[in-house]
Amino acid sequence: MPTRILVPMDDSDMAQHALRFAFEHFSEPEVTVLHVVGTPSSMLGSATGFALEDDLEAAADEAAEQVFDLADTIAAEYDQSVDTSAQVGHPVRAILNAAESGDFDTLVIGTHSGSLADRLFIGNVTEKIVRQSPIPVTVAR
Repeated sequence: MPTRILVPMDDSDMAQHALRFAFEHFSEPEVTVLHVVGTPSSMLGSATGFALEDDLEAAADEAAEQVFDLADTIAAEYDQSVDTSAQVGHPVRAILNAAESGDFDTLVIGTHSGSLADRLFIGNVTEKIVRQSPIPVTVAR
């Protein structure tokens, strides 16, 4: 039976490692790569720009295109494919919403991403996901 896996992904090395981990350690994985755009920052950052878009979904897809291309390249290394989903908002909330949807058996996430300043200001996304996820979480490092 295929395992339905959610892999939150940005362009970090750890996110790429998490995707590779999913392909290497799960039998018949059905992988969905989730990219969250509009990450909040102390000055609202890119979240403000997305809020002003006429077509929010198209803007999110465009912003996620580079990450999805990378995910497709990694999947091809394993002769696999991935489904993709782009969301706008706070990474923790978006990932937990996807996990709560009932569409996934497990979640595979990298240990960290972003700069040290981002991790200190925003908090550790992975830690929050591990603590709050309604489905099993594998942290790949």
